[in-house]
Amino acid sequence: MKVSFSLNRKAVEVEVEEKATLLWTLRDKFQLTGTKYSCGIAQCGSCTVHIEGNPVRSCMMPMRAIAGKDIVTIEGLSEGDTKHALQDAWVEEQVPQCGYCQSGQIMQAAALLKKNPNPTREEIVDYMDGVLCRCGAYMRIISAIQRVATKG
Repeated sequence: MKVSFSLNRKAVEVEVEEKATLLWTLRDKFQLTGTKYSCGIAQCGSCTVHIEGNPVRSCMMPMRAIAGKDIVTIEGLSEGDTKHALQDAWVEEQVPQCGYCQSGQIMQAAALLKKNPNPTREEIVDYMDGVLCRCGAYMRIISAIQRVATKG
């Protein structure tokens, strides 16, 4: 089946099998490998992308459900040569460790800050719950989000 949608602000069309998921289409058809596969059951958040501005686990999202929608991946979070403020904050707060969850964490955090530019610590913790970090960098993740929120 053919599916047309917007990917990182560009109109695209792709031929996929009926059972194809967004995650594997992004990785295999578009070579956008920043979105990670981990649990495969939408529980860890490593595969988080934005669909119509909302964070969604792409590993379970069927391609037939995204026709005509706006999809943004970690590769498209920034516009132009300027990194997203969260990407800078990630470095400033020394969040990166193994890096596996980072794209999912950043995409989830970006959705939070778009909805609530100045969240409390509790709101950050609640919103980020469910995006797992194997290295346990949660305190640094919270600090990076707070850094961006206080600049906004």
